[in-house]
Amino acid sequence: MSLSDDSRYLKGGPVARRIIAAVRDDAAIARAEGFPPKLVSITVGDTAAVDVYVRNQRAKAELAGIDFEERRFPATITAGELEAAIHGLNADPRVTGIIIQRPVPAHIPIRTLQAAVHPLKDVEGMHPASIGNIVYNQLDLAPCTAAASVELLKETGLDLKGLEVVIVGHSEIVGKPIAFLLMSEGATVTVCHHMTRSVAAHARRADALFVAVGKPRLIKADMVKPGAAVIGIGINSETLPDGSTRIVGDVDTDSVKDVASWITPVPGGVGPITVAILLRNTMVALSRQRALYEATYGTIDRLAAE
Repeated sequence: MSLSDDSRYLKGGPVARRIIAAVRDDAAIARAEGFPPKLVSITVGDTAAVDVYVRNQRAKAELAGIDFEERRFPATITAGELEAAIHGLNADPRVTGIIIQRPVPAHIPIRTLQAAVHPLKDVEGMHPASIGNIVYNQLDLAPCTAAASVELLKETGLDLKGLEVVIVGHSEIVGKPIAFLLMSEGATVTVCHHMTRSVAAHARRADALFVAVGKPRLIKADMVKPGAAVIGIGINSETLPDGSTRIVGDVDTDSVKDVASWITPVPGGVGPITVAILLRNTMVALSRQRALYEATYGTIDRLAAE
């Protein structure tokens, strides 16, 4: 049975298209009201992989009716100079959201840049304030990959309240935010990491298993509970005997799909939804900025009357 015909596969494309369609409607309304949404992408140095991401983000933003601008900086730029550029974008009312493309040169601390982006323009959900808000159940501006992963789990129709969830991987941008997002939904969450004594023992009891570690085919069929939902997030390049390469996930899909009820394809699972979530976050950011503007200066109707 092909991937397109197999209902076990949690494909990201249809979910992403649905999200982008909703964003397009919201963006059209905002533009008509005089608040056109705009994303600014920051790239430091020349990285071919980053160029692919930027092209994809630009294409999807245009499809959603969101303006997109790329700003490139040389690899020799200092962290202070880059922070100054970010602060300039923070102060520009025409800019809705700021994206910092990774990787950045080693001499530039990425966390410093993330903290430099104003929380109201943090469409990637990576500012410390954005992460902290998740703890308090403010979930509408979460890190994009984490939110995309949870969105796929919801596609199964499983009731998240009381669901036994295991997350393999505890990174700040994926594993930990997924845990907080799912706890906010009422799930019971276990997070495994490199010091976990038996990842397999934890994984086998999971109703839903998330894997984001960057290790090809780490999760085998004997590590998965029959009927579980398995969401692989990591993407790896695997070298074949003939020297060619192919993309594989952290899950051994060929074996696990015969045990699980749902499984993400790699590629084509979480990835397409991640960009869609970025665009949805842009509209959330715009809504928050408008609310602050109107609270500070009054409503549009009141301003027109004055």
